[in-house]
Amino acid sequence: MPITPEGMLDWCQRVLDVDGKRPRCSLSEYLAKIPRLDTLADVPSGTTVLVRGDVDAKPGAKVGEGDVRLRSMQQTLDFGRQHGWRQVVFGHIGRKSEETLAKVAKRLGEIMACDVPLVIDWLDESTLTISDRAAEQIRTSAPGSILMLENTRRYHIERVLWKAKPAELPKVAEKLAHFANQVADKIAHVYVNEALSAGSLDASTIVVPAAMDRVALGAYVAAEFDGPMLRCLATQLVVFSGLKIDKLDDLEAMIGRGTIEMVFTAGSLAMALKKAAAELDGGQFSLGLAEDPAQAEKPFYIPRERIEQARRMISEGRAKGIEFVLPVDFILQDGRASETIGPGDQQFDIGPKTSALFEQKVGEFIARHQGRRAVAFHNGVFGMFEDARFAEGTRRFIGQLKRLKDAGVEVYVGGGEGGTALEKYGHPDDVTHTFTAGGTVLNALGSDPVPYLVALGMAAERQKAGRG
Repeated sequence: MPITPEGMLDWCQRVLDVDGKRPRCSLSEYLAKIPRLDTLADVPSGTTVLVRGDVDAKPGAKVGEGDVRLRSMQQTLDFGRQHGWRQVVFGHIGRKSEETLAKVAKRLGEIMACDVPLVIDWLDESTLTISDRAAEQIRTSAPGSILMLENTRRYHIERVLWKAKPAELPKVAEKLAHFANQVADKIAHVYVNEALSAGSLDASTIVVPAAMDRVALGAYVAAEFDGPMLRCLATQLVVFSGLKIDKLDDLEAMIGRGTIEMVFTAGSLAMALKKAAAELDGGQFSLGLAEDPAQAEKPFYIPRERIEQARRMISEGRAKGIEFVLPVDFILQDGRASETIGPGDQQFDIGPKTSALFEQKVGEFIARHQGRRAVAFHNGVFGMFEDARFAEGTRRFIGQLKRLKDAGVEVYVGGGEGGTALEKYGHPDDVTHTFTAGGTVLNALGSDPVPYLVALGMAAERQKAGRG
């Protein structure tokens, strides 16, 4: 189902929500639009099927080490092999164009107990055409085989929408349409998304589906969204932390749903909320270097508009009875604990008094929900935990996740650094569920929809209209 440049322009504008073109849908409404893997059971043996895979992995010495994302694809790939499809797995690794998926392809082969050839140099970037050699390698592979395309981010077209401004979209729409149509013409017309973490604006994730005849969510991704992700929408306790101040948008959206009773924060989010709370209460709080205009280009800088956003959140949240549990002391850059942050200081972790406060408040939440079903969602880490000097706050709180679960609370961890910390300081069984993708979870629960869900939903609607 080829797509025209004009159609691709409209497609990109809808995904990027240019001038409000994206339809307003809830997460459940997006999910309802997208077919599941079993709807492709009628796809004949010998058909080539594109599988957008979660291949951004760093396999360890043996299966089970550093390959959880690859193992998450196994059910979908088994389904394809049982139906005799030629499956072409593709995706990215890291953000650098020179990185290779060679080790990933080898590990996927070990997981699937078959050879997974890596198809290199599959795109001629000067003409945006799939190479004849790559197309022939795929076409002549046996039914039931699995191949992997080399890192999609080796090609500029994959990254063209990352920072594209609305005015630039007409210039790139023709190239994107040509690329999507090439993939459909020379590789496959059927597309399965089995990459939970692929929440970015990569062309392979949000553009290629526009040219497909059939699309579906893979078994693992569908189960993650239909089960634990939707369950997290009902969370009463949320733990939000990290360096990225734009997480305030996601937290604000979660609070707006009306189920949250208690918010624990650390990192940059806590800094914005701490200053906002002080001002609302008639006081002041210094953020040190984090509010120094000379640091405006640094990732830890917190602009004034974020403080205003935090003021609004706290004011509205308090009116709804939401309790914001904020740090009361900090570990500064020199390792000392302090209740204040000086003009030249930075905070790198919560302090011991804050850890004690958090533990007290967890106890209060547990007591309040005795005998009642409750949900807690944890995202991020409390400081620069990869440095032992700034890891204690994170380490202590990981134990509180187990305490919550042992008390009957459903505990969900949003992947990323939070999942890494759980692996380091706890055990997977200490919580109800750990997602394998942090950013995608925040999209799904926060302020913006997951781009690939928008794209898959539009593709399904386009295909339905085409059949009609």
